[in-house]
Amino acid sequence: MTDKPRGRRTVNLQILPSAMTVLSICAGLTSIRFALLHQPVPAMALIVAAAILDGLDGRVARMLDAQSRMGAEIDSLADAVNFGVTPALVLYVSMLSRWPIGWVVVLLYAVCVVLRLARYNALADDGTQPAHAHEFFVGMPAPAGAVSMIGLMGLKLQFGEGWWTSVWFLCIWVTGTSMLMVSGIPMKKMHAVRVPPNYATAVLLVLVVFAAAAVLQPFITIWVIIIAYLCHVPFAVRNKRWLDRHPEVWGDQPKQQRAVRRANRRAQPRGRSMTRLGLRKPSGRLR
Repeated sequence: MTDKPRGRRTVNLQILPSAMTVLSICAGLTSIRFALLHQPVPAMALIVAAAILDGLDGRVARMLDAQSRMGAEIDSLADAVNFGVTPALVLYVSMLSRWPIGWVVVLLYAVCVVLRLARYNALADDGTQPAHAHEFFVGMPAPAGAVSMIGLMGLKLQFGEGWWTSVWFLCIWVTGTSMLMVSGIPMKKMHAVRVPPNYATAVLLVLVVFAAAAVLQPFITIWVIIIAYLCHVPFAVRNKRWLDRHPEVWGDQPKQQRAVRRANRRAQPRGRSMTRLGLRKPSGRLR
């Protein structure tokens, strides 16, 4: 009599992405609890943790081939809670509860997050989008909006009271963030960015410096992220417009696209330089 080999138990990891999404919801709701207890630092940290989990659950789902309609719906609802309701309530409790207009602007922010997510879901099901549309967000993504909101709390914690804690600055900043989220401005998706191999070492060094700065000066680091993200917007708009005008490169890799752009610049160096300087071509007649 021979013993049959015992089969190894297989662990079903298909539920892992949804578990990460649910965990992010718990982080977002717990952030509100800490804000109500007047503990802004843990509240901010949990919003950042929810943003990190939001960025990871989609990647994990693709790696495990565990993408599903239900998972997508849970992720969208989690974004509405973590990056719409939670930052609005945390900022209101921490900085805006003294003024009636504070409730108005946080309501505006939360509604704009929901509208932004609804548009994102609608565009995801739109089969008429160009091939390069998946490389760009339409408007500011919800996690970036949440980081922009908690950045206001970081200024207060780092520098104390000042013009950056005045009701007018807070309202203008929150309203501007809300408008950016529902705008049509293209913004590059981070996972669509490709780093050339010869820059890999430099990128790793930057990440090391960033990690150290996040530990030593977390509030300043948040604003470095915010400013860097806003500075990338003109380049994203320029890149999107160039791709719209060159459908022949939509199927190419980023390296090939950059080669085409360099070739186009070399083909018209004189015209571009003169146009930028506002000069005219000489008429050819001498006086």
